[in-house]
Amino acid sequence: MGDLMWLTWVGSIAALLFCGYLWVSIMKKSEGTKRMAEISQHVREGANAYLKRQYGAIIVFFIVMAIILSVMASQGYLTWFVPFAFFTGGFFSGLSGFLGMKIATYANSRTAWAAKSSLNSGLRVAFSSGTVMGMMVVGLGLLDLSIWYTFLKWWYSQDPSLSMDQVIRNITSTMLTFEMGASSMALFARVGGGIFTKAADVGADLVGKIEAGIPEDDPRNPATIADNVGDNVGDVAGMGADLYESYVGAIVATMVLGAAAFTSEGLALQAVTIPMVMATVGVICSIIGTFLVRSGEEAKQEVLLKALRIGIYSASGLICVGSYLLVQYTLGYGKFNNPSILIWWPNMGIWWAVIIGLVAGNIIGFSTEYFTSDHYSPTRGISQQAQTGSATVIIAGLGVGMLSTAIPVLTIVLGILGSFFAAGGSIAEPAKGLYGIGIAAVGMLSTLGITLATDAYGPVADNAGGNAEMAGLEPAVRKRTDALDALGNTTAATGKGFAIGSAALTALALLAAYYDEVYMVKYKDWLPQALEKLSFEEWRAQVGELFNLSILNPEILCGIFLGAMMPYLFSSLTMRAVGRAASKMVEEVRRQFREIKGILEGKANPDYAACVRISTAGAQREMIIPSLMAIVVPIVTGLIGGPEMVFALLAGALASGFVLAIMMANAGGAWDNAKKYIESGHFGGKGSEAHKAGVVGDTVGDPFKDTAGPSLNILIKLMSMVSVVFAALIVKNHLF
Repeated sequence: MGDLMWLTWVGSIAALLFCGYLWVSIMKKSEGTKRMAEISQHVREGANAYLKRQYGAIIVFFIVMAIILSVMASQGYLTWFVPFAFFTGGFFSGLSGFLGMKIATYANSRTAWAAKSSLNSGLRVAFSSGTVMGMMVVGLGLLDLSIWYTFLKWWYSQDPSLSMDQVIRNITSTMLTFEMGASSMALFARVGGGIFTKAADVGADLVGKIEAGIPEDDPRNPATIADNVGDNVGDVAGMGADLYESYVGAIVATMVLGAAAFTSEGLALQAVTIPMVMATVGVICSIIGTFLVRSGEEAKQEVLLKALRIGIYSASGLICVGSYLLVQYTLGYGKFNNPSILIWWPNMGIWWAVIIGLVAGNIIGFSTEYFTSDHYSPTRGISQQAQTGSATVIIAGLGVGMLSTAIPVLTIVLGILGSFFAAGGSIAEPAKGLYGIGIAAVGMLSTLGITLATDAYGPVADNAGGNAEMAGLEPAVRKRTDALDALGNTTAATGKGFAIGSAALTALALLAAYYDEVYMVKYKDWLPQALEKLSFEEWRAQVGELFNLSILNPEILCGIFLGAMMPYLFSSLTMRAVGRAASKMVEEVRRQFREIKGILEGKANPDYAACVRISTAGAQREMIIPSLMAIVVPIVTGLIGGPEMVFALLAGALASGFVLAIMMANAGGAWDNAKKYIESGHFGGKGSEAHKAGVVGDTVGDPFKDTAGPSLNILIKLMSMVSVVFAALIVKNHLF
């Protein structure tokens, strides 16, 4: 059977060509009035300036890490491919976020001007911009994977002593390391962008809406431009790097597990083919789904949501069919003429794992929508609590966020069990089951091209509303952009749910990869000369368990506690960083209102650049320590407590981080939409006491949903990846 990996080049090229087509079509749209173009230019310049400074700081980190990895390679702990793989992973992760941000800053004024003619026109421009982001992530992800796979296959095939299955295993273990670079870039981008955007947002809301009583995005507010810049650097560039890392991480981790699970059957090539080629199937299906997104002119969230669902569900249905044919052709041995279509013949349970991942993703998405959309009772209940003040709003929002964890956790639990046993796993022989869990994660992210489009269009719609407000367009335009923005808050929360859910499955797959990597290190170093002819699998069967993973082992218990603490410590650092930066923003806005005469009367212009500088400086300074934690803690834990403690650390961080991330993302989304529900005319509308309480809830929720929450899924995966890369160092040098 031929190697189907060439199809990944097709998927990559198709996604990038579609990006180019949409980019050109967006740029042909009118930017509107001269004032609209000027506002858009201010946002674009601020975003570019921020990313230039951020990427400059990150490059220093990457150089230092490359030196460390090179030293480890020189000592035999790693191969010499690892430093280069680390660089390419970070480069493509940052590039996907940067290009997505670029088109978003061009699309905001064009969306506002298109919304002047119709709601559907505004939706199409904003959604096309989001689609560029989605397709850029999957296109660059597949390109990176294709380059490394093609090169490594050629390299390892030069050794005639290696069988094809051994070549595949070497390829996948090497490819796993470039995910560490992607995760590192993603964490810096998410944390830095999140601090920037929420410092500006909180400062603008607290002084502008509550103290000065002026509308959101009012041009008199000095923090308005910084707020709009933040939407792009945090919710677009940061999110793009984040989802790139999630996408390639799920694929690579599953490839590693597939090579391990099917080597004994001589099917390693077919097993690693499925996740990469299925990603190509997802690209094609997502492109088809984007053409099905259309809206009427009724500016209601349920109408817009239905339009987006048609595209997502259509893509999901097509992937079900495409993945069935793929699995049947590879691990099903190509028996297309088998009359028993949906029963278990060789390895077709893998296809059911794909379906389980798709279904689980949609369930988590719908659960997120239920708890964050103002169309349903949880968010409306928070709005109602605003009538009695800020305290009850915060209590209600926390309660909704905590309650919202139940369905995603149950879904992931059932998804893990279902995909594990469907793929043929058992307690005695878990390898195929773990591969099934990885495939479920790939299935969940297979529609990323369109699900990310529904997420990334939200910041564009938000910026479009700000542009319309500052440019003085008629109220009907702002009403349409507000409808798009409100839906964007829900779809953004849904996108975070997808990312967090897939992170749980991917982190579990990486945990298994770490377990195998420790075994591999011990196999290479400890195998007696008399047993050199034993394969890794034969040796592992002989020696049995080398890990003591009993909960009674104090190293395991201590590791679990440390891991469970990590997400809370990380969230504390990032939220306090937002608080400090926001305090400086509040002081600056108050200073300008106090010292620039005529600013509130519209007779003098605010100093927008000063607020952009404050957010930029705060983000650059505050992102370093939280981001480095994910790298330093697993290494230090391993060097002190050994590989068993690291395993427990990762397990504790996974369980704690997943639940906390869901709670924070959903609570923040619910607070945001509760505020918007009040602003739409309920419970007194804009300017009422209920509205002021809603704004306070929204400002509390901002760092929940846009800084700490979405960064946690990167944290748990980066910790796992660092553990895999540094496994040899830990095994050979730990103290206890």
